[in-house]
Amino acid sequence: MSAAQSLPSEFDRGIVTTVHQGDCAVSGDAGLTYSTVLGSCISACIYDPVARVGGMNHFLLGMQSGTAKDRYGASARYGAFAMEQLINLVLSRGSGRKSNLSIKVFGGGKISAALDDVGAKNVEFVREFLAAEGYAIASSDLGGNFARRVLFKPVSGKAFVKRLDSSAEAGVAREEIAIVRRGPVVAPVDNDIELF
Repeated sequence: MSAAQSLPSEFDRGIVTTVHQGDCAVSGDAGLTYSTVLGSCISACIYDPVARVGGMNHFLLGMQSGTAKDRYGASARYGAFAMEQLINLVLSRGSGRKSNLSIKVFGGGKISAALDDVGAKNVEFVREFLAAEGYAIASSDLGGNFARRVLFKPVSGKAFVKRLDSSAEAGVAREEIAIVRRGPVVAPVDNDIELF
């Protein structure tokens, strides 16, 4: 049986847009599906059923360390910024009412001993962040010892999660380890003012 045949019919047609680590995307396009692959990372899928608008993010670390925060500023790679960014985008394109938002969260697996407890810290972070902001989690698939692929329909708020096999999991682990070891990346500042 092909992967497409094992998907619910809503997910087996239309345009699939990949949400990579550090990305955030929002849409109300009925033909669009967001897709991401998670190991220890977290992805939130937020939906406004009144406006039929939804979005997905993907972040690796819950919070920046104090020194990284001071040196590099906010980045979608970190959960606090990624969550605020996604919530604000869905609110601005949706009904504007926080009470309308439905939030689903996925990921936080322990897929490599080299990543220590990054996944568990991410799960703790996203639960605490949403509780502090007054949001309830509508559904979740968090933790475990596996990677997962998440598909999300922003116009309906429906999500589909598939646990990945060990070969796919090894690739996800390698990518996440490389990102964690590399550390924050400084983006060049694009100034339009020249000082003399």
